[in-house]
Amino acid sequence: MPKTPFSSDRRQFLQASSAAFAATGLFGSRLFANESDDAPFKISLAEWSLHRTLRDASSGVTNMDFPGISKNEFGIDGVEYVNQFFKDKAKDNKYLAELKTRCKDLGVNSVLIMVDGEGALGDPDDAKRKQAVENHYQWVDAAKFLGCHSIRVNASSRGSYEEQQKLAADGLRKLSEYAAPQGLGVIVENHGGLSSNGKWLSDTIKMVGLDNCGTLPDFGNFFVNRNPPEWFDNYEGVELMMPYAKAVSAKTHDFAGDFLVVHANIDGKAYQTDYEKMMSIVLSHGYHGYVGIEYEGGGDEYEGIRKSKALLERVAAKLSQPVSAR
Repeated sequence: MPKTPFSSDRRQFLQASSAAFAATGLFGSRLFANESDDAPFKISLAEWSLHRTLRDASSGVTNMDFPGISKNEFGIDGVEYVNQFFKDKAKDNKYLAELKTRCKDLGVNSVLIMVDGEGALGDPDDAKRKQAVENHYQWVDAAKFLGCHSIRVNASSRGSYEEQQKLAADGLRKLSEYAAPQGLGVIVENHGGLSSNGKWLSDTIKMVGLDNCGTLPDFGNFFVNRNPPEWFDNYEGVELMMPYAKAVSAKTHDFAGDFLVVHANIDGKAYQTDYEKMMSIVLSHGYHGYVGIEYEGGGDEYEGIRKSKALLERVAAKLSQPVSAR
């Protein structure tokens, strides 16, 4: 596949960024892992798990309440925000300061912000792609203020396989160049289209060529198409993405056993994740940071989050045992 050439200025920037990250101890694929001596990984909560509650005005629940719900309802001390639930607050310093204070008082860590609706970073139109990159700047700044390590973005584009790769890499590179001096990561989730093809996405990150640009593997988001269904093998996809992973998304839908989650049943075929197998892949890459619960099932959201946490705790206990005892 064709490679995007780097200008001499860009090479110099890459070298300077790498040096800066190395100097602060933030270099490598384990860039943002918050490691624990007590468990093989930590558990965070993605705000999307409560999307129906947050969209229901009668619930009285807002983004400002999210850290408290995470800590007090579920005992989870890492939160992953979704920008659409405070879309008009990216530059509201008073609002962000209050959110940061709440997290500090609760002992909650702001992990990342998932950013949607700011334009396609791989848009074929140069002006629109540039605007999309610049639209994301405010979320880099907000994430930095809140103490997050990254923003999660999408790598949407149009065109052939190679064209989309080149365009997405260009947008991601420009955004990552903006984020690097702030020590912020730009991480891409497999989130539909070619981004759900694990090879396409991992190769795109290689093309970007900046250490602060990585991936956020989502266990259940490997539908390249849904009609007809085109599913990239999720275990292979996570294996390909983990060398660049700076966060992990534990997508859950229907619980079908001690370690099994069924994401969809289409034409008699179950698309599912064996969490013991999947987390073994994650850990094999030396990742011991936050694994974010993202419940998308049709049941009660609070109960779904509790079941997701219990699943991850069972997996952690199982994988903490000596191999001979499993």
